[in-house]
Amino acid sequence: MPAFREPMEDEQRGERRLVVGLGNPGDRYRATRHNLGFRVVEALAERWRAEWGPEECSARFSTTGAADLAAPQTFMNRSGWSVRCLVERFGYRPDALLVVFDEVALPVGTLRLRGRGGPAGHRGLESVIENLRTDAVPRLRLGIAPQDGMIEGELADFVLAEFAVGERELVDKIVARAADAVISWLDRGLEATMSEFNGEAVAI
Repeated sequence: MPAFREPMEDEQRGERRLVVGLGNPGDRYRATRHNLGFRVVEALAERWRAEWGPEECSARFSTTGAADLAAPQTFMNRSGWSVRCLVERFGYRPDALLVVFDEVALPVGTLRLRGRGGPAGHRGLESVIENLRTDAVPRLRLGIAPQDGMIEGELADFVLAEFAVGERELVDKIVARAADAVISWLDRGLEATMSEFNGEAVAI
């Protein structure tokens, strides 16, 4: 059984690429750590003066910028359903996607771009991989762990909480840096972007 159906001729997106930010819908989650992916695609839409159109596949969707943008509204753990629907509807190749999301295994301020790999415990990426039936999906991870590595309480409570007041200026810089990385991926490709953006933490 194929990973997804071949798109109809009138559905082809050609060389268009899709940047998917992961998060949870609604005001309750808007400023939480788990919604960094949403913030990055929103920042890109603002830079490109892109307009959000009607929802497609239960996702906020824009086709008016340098790349198509999506923010699935299915909640994090079911993000893959929305991504697969977009792939089937518009014909994106998996390697023409870039999935952007928070990563608790990386210190806050760190970016990590990879072309493929497992979900490493991230339920949103796991859903995408399961639905597309391939792990060859580029992803940009944004670190959210405290600099000292100490997370108090339950992990779910941590990721669904807002950033500490002292982190918010840094988070704005992370979002801007991540948007720069997406644009580099679009313009220069995976390897050059990995070399420039991976590893070094964003400084406040």
